Formats: sequence, C-alpha cells, structure tokens
Amino acid sequence: MRIAPVVEFTESDQAWIARQARSRIAPKRLGERCQIVLLAAAGKTNQQIAAVLGISRQKAGRWRLRFVEKGRRGIEEEEPGRGRKPIYLKPLRDLIVRKTTRGAPPPDATQWSRTSMAKAMKLSPSTVGRIWRQHGLKPHLMRTFKVSNDPHFAEKLEDIIGLYLHAPDHAIVLSCDEKSQVQALDRTQPGLPLKKGRKSTMTHDYVRHGTTTLFAALNVADGQVIGECQPRHRHQEWLKFLQKIDAQTPPDRPLHLILDNYATHKHPRVKAWLQKHPRFHLHFTPTSASWLNMVERFFRDLTTKRLRRGVFHSVPELVQPLQGYLQHHNQAPAPFIWTAQAKDILMKVKRARKKLQACHKVQ
Repeated sequence: MRIAPVVEFTESDQAWIARQARSRIAPKRLGERCQIVLLAAAGKTNQQIAAVLGISRQKAGRWRLRFVEKGRRGIEEEEPGRGRKPIYLKPLRDLIVRKTTRGAPPPDATQWSRTSMAKAMKLSPSTVGRIWRQHGLKPHLMRTFKVSNDPHFAEKLEDIIGLYLHAPDHAIVLSCDEKSQVQALDRTQPGLPLKKGRKSTMTHDYVRHGTTTLFAALNVADGQVIGECQPRHRHQEWLKFLQKIDAQTPPDRPLHLILDNYATHKHPRVKAWLQKHPRFHLHFTPTSASWLNMVERFFRDLTTKRLRRGVFHSVPELVQPLQGYLQHHNQAPAPFIWTAQAKDILMKVKRARKKLQACHKVQ
C-alpha cells in the first residue's frame, strides 16, 4: 500500500499558504493548491482531500508531492506542458520585440501601432497585440521626465531630505510654493450630471474669467497649511506671504523653508527682509527637481479634488472654494510621509544620466 508523503513547512510558508488559500484576489488554482497542502499537513489522505475539495485523488496527490519536492515554488509554478502552445516561434516573437523597441518607426508615424506592425510583419493585429502584452510593450504610451543638471544636486538633495526625515530640534519645516495662474474656467454649455448608466459630462471648451495665485506653506510635521490667494505672483506678494508666515508661527521657533528657484524668492528686497528676520532659513531645491518639494503633493490633491471639474464664473467664485479647501484640510490635517532615501535617489539619477550619455553617443 502506497503511503502519501508527509507535508511539513516553516512558519513563514504556513502563513503565506494560509493567506493564499483564503485570498479573494489570488488565482483560483493557486488557492486550491494551498488548500490541498494545508489539508495534507493536517494529516488528511489524498482521498479525504479529494472529497473535501471536490477534486480527483490524483490531483490532490500530485500537488502534495510537488510541495514536498519543491516547497512553495512547486505550487506557484505551472506544470510543464500545460497551456496552449505558442503558434509563432521564438525568433519571430523576438524580431517583433526588437523591431518595436530598437527598430526604425514606420514611415508615416513616430511609433508602431498594432495595425502597422501587423502589416509590416504580415501577421494579424491580435497576434501583435498578444506578443506585446507578453513582453509588457505599450508603444502608444510615453512618460515624460527631466533629469536635473544642477551641479550641486547631491548637496541640495541631502539637505532637503534631511529636513524631511530629521528636522532640527524645535524648528518648523515648511514646504512652500505658489500655484500660479489658477484659472477661473467656465464651460460654454452646462454639463449633464452623473446618473445610473451614464457618466457626467462637461464640454471640452471653456471661457476664462481671470486668474489667481495660491501661496501655500505646508508644515511637514503635522500637515497644516498656511495659505492665501493673491492676484499676482511677484516679489511683493511673496513678501506679504512671508509676513503672514511670520505672524502665524510661534516667534521663538526657527523656520526652515523649502523653495524652488523662482526669481521671486531671490529678489533683493526679499533678501533684505530675510536679513532682518534671521529665524528664516531658506533651502532651495535643485533645478528641474520640483518633485522634491512636498507641497506639490498638496497642490496635486487640490487640483484633482477641487479644481479639475469645477466651474467658476469669476475669480471670487474661484477663490472661495480654494479657501474652503484650505479650511477643510486644516480641520483634520495629515502629514505626507517621505520614505525615499537620498542614496537611492542619487543612484537613480546616476543611472539616468548614464543612459542619456549613451543615447547622445549613439545619435
């Protein structure tokens, strides 16, 4: 009489298997295999496992043995020989990938489409699409980037991340910026509201009714935002905002302001005012690295939640919801947590610069 092998696993394997067995998002076949292993570890025979799960005894025995021989990897991997065999040979698939990624584009476009590639390779568009999906290729999409060329990038990066992760004792760190030229946009026709079976609608064209500038200073420690709207974006308005920050923060606390390199922040009158207020310490982000300024995340949320779908018939109608958003945010503020380490960012920038240099040499 054949005896089924005994199933044993470590605590980490047991936790993972149990989690996959009850997961609602894991593949169904993986969940079933994990249930087989758990029942086998509980001392059930293959016949008993088959009865509980409604499967064959052979299937229960096969996955029990796979786990005993290969561990977790044995039930994660598919059995060899299963699934539909690829119709097209690997050299042809590699040629399509190489032509998509490194070959010349079609004569009438800047990138390949399924149709143009299918025509060039004398295949069906669905076949090209399937090969692209297998290799994670999406020629119709493009991401933008900008690598900073600031000669003092490393020093500025470490300085700012140091403020985020290890702020000076008793100091207040404020991430400051202006959301300039916020437009009061009205739509040329009224849209339709959201209803069952239909999306809300909005015309693609609009009417401008003026602009405002939102000045904001995000407290990195607690998420509070000091902000106000002003009609223009000059050093005069920036000085008024600095005075507001000075008035709304404890006078005995040093202030460290994180700023971009906009000329307004370095105006001679601003520098003269800062000399008279020595508790202000300015830290400038590297050029082309505004993503280091944490208040940009606040501006993104503001745009998504309050501005993008808004309809404003005048600048006062625009300023009112901006002020309302600030008040609502400050009622229950939550800080943004910075997790990226300076050394990791520097490594990414070095790799990006190396790739850019290689591209320049090829060109």
